[in-house]
Amino acid sequence: MKTLYITLILALSLAFQGGAQENISLDKSNASNAGLKLGYNLAAVSFDDVSETGQRHGFFVGFYGESFVSGAVAIQIELMYSQQGYELKDNGGTFTQKLDYLNLPLMLKIYPVSHFFLEAGPQVGLAISHKEEFDSNFGLFDTSQEFDPQRFDWGFNFGTGFKSDSGISLGVRYHLGMGSIYDEGSPKNRVWQFALGIDF
Repeated sequence: MKTLYITLILALSLAFQGGAQENISLDKSNASNAGLKLGYNLAAVSFDDVSETGQRHGFFVGFYGESFVSGAVAIQIELMYSQQGYELKDNGGTFTQKLDYLNLPLMLKIYPVSHFFLEAGPQVGLAISHKEEFDSNFGLFDTSQEFDPQRFDWGFNFGTGFKSDSGISLGVRYHLGMGSIYDEGSPKNRVWQFALGIDF
């Protein structure tokens, strides 16, 4: 995992230097735009940064605003409803923790070449609902156990994608949660997101 982080940081650094040296000119250079973004989540939780749960399948939807500070560099702020959580399975059944968030990512986007971007930035989130579902034969937890997740979450996002001249974008992003969902076991969100964006 550390190798992944180092690789992403180096890639962003090289892309920024290359974009600055070549002074790439985009059709959307120095222009602001906003749009609708939606997609598919594969959400899990890491316990004590050692083991990771099974994935909950969900979706996310929201709005974004992108503002170019140069021909190759943009700042994008988003407001997203996101279905997250995790699954645990044993021989008898499945436990599903459903956690729904309002997330506010702030992303630095770098276009090393026209239409292709790399992105990274922080994210804060607010848990707006949670629900636990127990299969009738699930044995790892007592079915009477109550779960009360923390309301506040934070972490970092890393991603890449493609954006056309017409304002349609496709992207993939990884969310590395840093805040503990519960006090016990230091569980942290881990989310892969596959997105479609459409400028207004």
